[in-house]
Amino acid sequence: MGSNKDGSERPVHPVTFARPFSLAETETTFRQWDACVADGGCDYRPADQGWGRATRPVINVSWKDAQGYVAWLSRRMGKTCRLPSEAEWEYAARAGTTTEYALPAQEGSDDIKGKNLANCADCGSEWGGRQTAPVGQFPANAWGLHDMHGNVFEWVEDCAHNSYKDAPHDGRAWREEGGGDCSMRLLRGGSWYNDLGSARSANRLRGSPDVPNYGIGFRVVCVAHL
Repeated sequence: MGSNKDGSERPVHPVTFARPFSLAETETTFRQWDACVADGGCDYRPADQGWGRATRPVINVSWKDAQGYVAWLSRRMGKTCRLPSEAEWEYAARAGTTTEYALPAQEGSDDIKGKNLANCADCGSEWGGRQTAPVGQFPANAWGLHDMHGNVFEWVEDCAHNSYKDAPHDGRAWREEGGGDCSMRLLRGGSWYNDLGSARSANRLRGSPDVPNYGIGFRVVCVAHL
């Protein structure tokens, strides 16, 4: 986990997961969010910027809003559903590669500029720099996951840390321990309006858990009750 590209991504370190998990193939969509609203589990209907709802990734949702959604989904699914830890997210984004991007599958690449493999400002897609794309429009990584690079930044569970010094090695979310700042949470994966550097598997960004944005969404992890 991590890279030597930026100080916040150091040190590179091994992670061994304590238990298996299932990550959604795509970002959570407006259709899924609106089902939560209709069922009373989510308390507001976020704006879609006029781009459409249905299979576009839900945007304009804060980290705290996402917590309400995963609590509702847990009740509906009979499983524990939550935001992924930062380690889980990066493991899934890399899909066994050691390159900056897990596209094109299987081997990945250190350059996706202009290749129409993802939705970012300079990735060469019809939506890049303009708006979100419906989920699943771009090739999946080797593990069948779409839009891990670009489209919308994705909230993860962890609190902000300046580096990986003393980070846990078991894949759990890293919260207050080690000087974590839980007034800020972490975002992964880049977005439609950021350049490809933000879409790297190892890139980290922090954001206020109370503040939604039209470049931010999330995807969900579910684990079976033991």
